[in-house]
Amino acid sequence: MAVEEFDIIISPDGTVRITVKGLKGPDCEKYVAVFQKMIQGETTVEHTSEYYEQPLETTTTVNWKR
Repeated sequence: MAVEEFDIIISPDGTVRITVKGLKGPDCEKYVAVFQKMIQGETTVEHTSEYYEQPLETTTTVNWKR
């Protein structure tokens, strides 16, 4: 199971850098959007290599017998 991690660095000049780890593909963008709303300032997005990886798909199979 992947663990999502958010590294948040606030520089002395007020610059905030957020790095999302453990989420592959564009799934991270919904989390970044929350941080962007909290910061309420100008933002720039740089995608890491994880962004370009395929998200893992999981399937659960349940066999039911009475």
